[in-house]
Amino acid sequence: MGETRLWVPPWVRAAKAGWPVAGAVAVAVLQVAGTTAAQRHQGGRVPLDAWGYLLLVLGPALLVLRRRWPAATVAAVSAVTAGYLWAGYPYGPGFLALVVAFFAAVRHGHRRAAWLSAAGFYLVHLLTGYALPDGWLRAPEHAVRGWQELGVTAWLLLVFAGAELARFRQERIAAVRAAEEEARARRNDEERLRMARELHDILAHSISLIHVQAGVALELLDARPEQAREALTTIKATSKEALGEVRQVLGTLRGPGTAAPRTPAPGLRRLDELVEQAGHAGLAVAVTRRGRPARTGAGLELAAFRIVQEALTNVLRHSTARTATVELAWKDAELTVTVTDPGPPGGGDAGGSGNGLTGMRERAAALGGSVEAGPDGSGGWRVRARLPVTAATTTTTENGDPT
Repeated sequence: MGETRLWVPPWVRAAKAGWPVAGAVAVAVLQVAGTTAAQRHQGGRVPLDAWGYLLLVLGPALLVLRRRWPAATVAAVSAVTAGYLWAGYPYGPGFLALVVAFFAAVRHGHRRAAWLSAAGFYLVHLLTGYALPDGWLRAPEHAVRGWQELGVTAWLLLVFAGAELARFRQERIAAVRAAEEEARARRNDEERLRMARELHDILAHSISLIHVQAGVALELLDARPEQAREALTTIKATSKEALGEVRQVLGTLRGPGTAAPRTPAPGLRRLDELVEQAGHAGLAVAVTRRGRPARTGAGLELAAFRIVQEALTNVLRHSTARTATVELAWKDAELTVTVTDPGPPGGGDAGGSGNGLTGMRERAAALGGSVEAGPDGSGGWRVRARLPVTAATTTTTENGDPT
């Protein structure tokens, strides 16, 4: 059986559709009541009759459509108001519907239609007041005095100025909202890039170590089971640490109420752990420090740690070398991080010119620094990052946001 549908009156459907029915009713009441009161002092005009009241109600009734068809509405209301004026009915708030329709058309961008409709109405006003013969008009006193004409002109100019100011204000509000939305979208994009960079650095390094250790375990599983066990232990420890760091990074997305991280944030103080992990993967890393360490913020600590981590990961993935050197040099409020791979390159590009190198440069650029990567002149590969210390005194979170 078909679904039974109840009949809904058109004005109810219009209200549910968001049409301004209440506003139209209010304008109709003001026009009828105000003009009825005003006609008592206008003996020279035609008294309101059924047609006059119909015109006073018809204009506001058309306002119901002003949001859906603003141009057609202002034209129709102008025609109804001009007909009311031509018929010689009393002056009063009977022009209120035209003002509302004009504002709506200008607000919705139909300025030409609004101005043409207003010009047509004013032309009818001039014809009825000055040009048409007496026999064509119903009102005995249809002529317009000079002060009345001045008042009508000032009233029209006031309506025009008000509509343009309302349009300008609406455009300014829309521009501010668009700018805020664009800024919000840009911040979201930057946050996604930071999260992607963090996850890439964590997972690429850990998975590279796991891959190397898994290969070692497979090679030694039958011949040297004890060394294979050591490789599997390294895989377990590395995967556990990577899982903890991923949870720590993703925890920043949960907002307030997230449990505090149980491990310290990556930084230069954890560089020995990074070197130890690389050693388990078969890469001997020598670390040298030069200069007097300056006071650094967590932002610089995190960037330096991730740059070293990514550079060592690239050595494991793209070089046949089993040694690498890391140099930390403090000089003139600048930290220079240099990671050298003696080479020669293995499978793929020695520098790892994909997302890893891009992430290094983005981290350095966020602090006002730079990253250079390329051959070192002796068959190897070198990554050098220059990080200004003065730009990193702000404490930051794991994903690089200031706290």
